[in-house]
Amino acid sequence: MNGEHKITGGHRARTALVYLRQSTLVQVREHTESTLRQYALAGTAVALGWAPRDVEVIDRDLGLSGTSAAHRQGFRDLMSRVCLGEAGAVFGLEISRLGRSNADLARLAEMARLTGTLLIDSDGVYDLSDFNDWLVLGLKSTMSQAELHIMAGRLQAARRAAAGRGELRAPLPAGLACDADGMVVTDPDAEVRAAVADIFACFFAAGPAYGVVAAFAGRKFPQRAYGGAWAGQLRWAPLTHHRVLQVLKNPAYAGAYVYGRCATRKKVDADGNVRTVTTKLPRAQWPVLIKDHHPGYITWEEYLAIEARLAASHTAAGARPVREGTALCQGIIICGGCGGPMAASYHGDDRASYECHSHRDGKKTPGCRSIMAHAVDDAVAAALLDALTPEQVGLALAAAGEVTSRHQRASSAAGLAVERARYEADRAERAFSQVEPENRLVARTLEARWEAKLAALADAGQALQAVRDALPPLTDRASLEKLAAGLPALWHAPTTTARDRKRLLRTLIADVTLLPEADRRKARIGIRWHTGAADELVIDRPKPTGIPAPTPSPATELIRRLGPVTSNAGLVTILSQHGYRTGAGRPFDIKAIQWVRRACHIPGPSAYRSGEISVSEAARRLGCSPGVVYYWTETGQLTARRGAGNRLCIPWTPETEAGCRARITASGHLNPAARRTRPRQHHRAAEPARKHEHP
Repeated sequence: MNGEHKITGGHRARTALVYLRQSTLVQVREHTESTLRQYALAGTAVALGWAPRDVEVIDRDLGLSGTSAAHRQGFRDLMSRVCLGEAGAVFGLEISRLGRSNADLARLAEMARLTGTLLIDSDGVYDLSDFNDWLVLGLKSTMSQAELHIMAGRLQAARRAAAGRGELRAPLPAGLACDADGMVVTDPDAEVRAAVADIFACFFAAGPAYGVVAAFAGRKFPQRAYGGAWAGQLRWAPLTHHRVLQVLKNPAYAGAYVYGRCATRKKVDADGNVRTVTTKLPRAQWPVLIKDHHPGYITWEEYLAIEARLAASHTAAGARPVREGTALCQGIIICGGCGGPMAASYHGDDRASYECHSHRDGKKTPGCRSIMAHAVDDAVAAALLDALTPEQVGLALAAAGEVTSRHQRASSAAGLAVERARYEADRAERAFSQVEPENRLVARTLEARWEAKLAALADAGQALQAVRDALPPLTDRASLEKLAAGLPALWHAPTTTARDRKRLLRTLIADVTLLPEADRRKARIGIRWHTGAADELVIDRPKPTGIPAPTPSPATELIRRLGPVTSNAGLVTILSQHGYRTGAGRPFDIKAIQWVRRACHIPGPSAYRSGEISVSEAARRLGCSPGVVYYWTETGQLTARRGAGNRLCIPWTPETEAGCRARITASGHLNPAARRTRPRQHHRAAEPARKHEHP
């Protein structure tokens, strides 16, 4: 072998590592000769002087690509053995078997140079401390990576060319199949077609993707298997939210052929490993998009509408979709104090209130407020209905007509640009057709000029299509005026749901802000319309619920005069005899009497008779806790009765107090001195006896 003289006894005293690798499992299965040649390197190491016990084969990376070492555990083990100085030589069939990446080979070469490890392949022995060997190895590493680049470039160019014609075949989703001629058609299975069509029908009817999942409850959906024993076959499984999004976002169901929706790039993670990251590209950056390529389940316009609806429901991206509940401004109301969103909280009987998120997070500012939802909703709804009067619709139509005229002028200019670009392309084509084929010097120039004109024509066509897509359809004036006239009745109709009102509100209003207001009895509301205009409303805050209306003065005076000596039930009877009513116009009951007592600080009649005291008073006199007194009453050691308000009333006499104090004195729990007076020698005397009984 070339360079065999570089192998010394020091190298043979260490381990010889034989590294095996093939890029794919197909190569391992079909290219068996290459595998056998790599295993035969162990015999080569023995022939070069290594003992058989000192030769180790590392074959964990068979079937793995050498473009990166992140997923090759065998290469990592090899590097660790080289770094520790345990390897005398590393054998490989060729240098590219060790790694296709310059970075991986450079690290291996540097560690081999520092530890005196040889690299050996079929071309010879490389001692990395020798500059010539290091240079040759570096050239071979660069050539290996260049070879990969050239092969990948050829393959990708062929793929892009086939994709540009719409002929590059990829696995089709459920509901689409290839016929005998290789053309994409809808699935011949009627059940599969119905399942796919029902997904789009349910989405247009139910709205969110979760609504589609609920509509498919108890029903399975077809999905095509990729890889494995069931590759290409249809399997039926329950429909999931992720599967619904896959169907709705796939342009193949709109009859479009797409190539290059995703792009891959290299990324270094926190551990220093190189990872491949896949990112989705926006539609404007798709390399190939061929509309009406094959039959679909929806039109391209419906696909764009679905895409817009999904984006409007993506809360992680800042969207605020319509949610459940009666709060009209839920999701679009903002706190004017801190600028954060306000959440809708519901209180049992379907009453809602708007509260600032900062209050929950403990970051409340002096300007943060909360308010009952119906107060804001009624004001915003009134502003919306006032804005949709026929007069306002007329102004909006006039403005929309001006905008439409501008768009049409821009579309006309873009159309003229397309016409001029087409003329230039046709002219370049005629010039190229007239040149003699043998005159390649002129033909190459004219061909390049023709290709440039065709590219300009394509760009002009895309610009025209973008202008046309930006032009929204405009409903005629009569239809809008009819809608504006009937909108109040539709808004207040019992058949109109809260979700429908929210959707209608968001078509015109961008957001609502509860602005800071110095007067606590008022609330200031800012409304920002989608047109960019803003309005400001000031409303009265609703009075807190649960507080009764003021009680008439004669009834209050009667309760104030008789309250200290009359029970609540007695006051109810007296007020009924006088014909008095509450401020809300209802007859007085015990709860109303309690409200008046609390508001006017009117005490009730005493629950204790002469000679009776409360539990707390008894505990105070005895110097113990109230729990001791409660215990005595429960166990019958102390007599008590239940008085008004379910209070315990204790007849208190000198004899009762003396008995309680005697119990306290005799109690070892309440009196620590009683525990110290008990003899303890009996316990000590009993201990030897117990020891004698149990030797």
